[in-house]
Amino acid sequence: MSGLHIVVCGSIVPDPLQTLEPVTTPAGPGLKNEMMLPAILDPWAGHALFEAANLAKSVAGSKVYLVSLGPKAKLQQVMMTIGQKAPFELVVADGPASGFTDAAEVAAELAAAIEAIPGLDKSQLLVFGGWQSASRGAGATLQMLGERLGITDQFQGVDEIKMQADGSFTVLERIEGGSYQLSSCAGTPAVLGWATGNLPEPPNNPQIGMANMRLIMPALQKAKPAKVSTGEVSFVAVELPKQVRETRVVKDMALEEMAKEIVDWIRG
Repeated sequence: MSGLHIVVCGSIVPDPLQTLEPVTTPAGPGLKNEMMLPAILDPWAGHALFEAANLAKSVAGSKVYLVSLGPKAKLQQVMMTIGQKAPFELVVADGPASGFTDAAEVAAELAAAIEAIPGLDKSQLLVFGGWQSASRGAGATLQMLGERLGITDQFQGVDEIKMQADGSFTVLERIEGGSYQLSSCAGTPAVLGWATGNLPEPPNNPQIGMANMRLIMPALQKAKPAKVSTGEVSFVAVELPKQVRETRVVKDMALEEMAKEIVDWIRG
């Protein structure tokens, strides 16, 4: 089989170790001091990127693209680290990385960025992304992106892909009840929303980093503005969930009674 073109869609999110406080801004809902918060690559997108790089190594002639919608100033900081993990070519759409953005508008911008990649072979295309997200957890962005690209073979909750010599592949997907579904696909193109995969985070490799940076900086400089908003959604208010703690100490209570009381409390 000929080389694959693997496009990984992933953006940045605030470091989860930071305290995130939602606020209402003139442009809509957002996070307090969002531009000051340290950022990381979305963890689910990270799994997709590492799986893409591993797959590209096993299929000669393959190429990996990382398509990211986010503020290019913050992307540059994150790429200094991610660029040392795996070889890829960066494609940037300069816009908000907020979790309040409309999934349909995000999908439209990502589709436009992918369509504009020079020399992209759609017949050999695999679109990777996170099944979930630490920011855009709508669960719909990848699906709408695939439809815009005309790709109807889509798999969500993927933990493994195995390519065959004839270009076909099998996909291991998570389904309900902690079980897996093994699917077969005759070939590309396809969209895969990754869960956690099977690979650890690669170690930093300065040589990969230097090779990537030669392409990352020009990609950031020529990034086109992306018009992404909250769409037609109106947010009345944004606030942190309230913490509720109700504690009783009871001795010698039967497990059945304890379970019933917990269920009654949840329903109430």
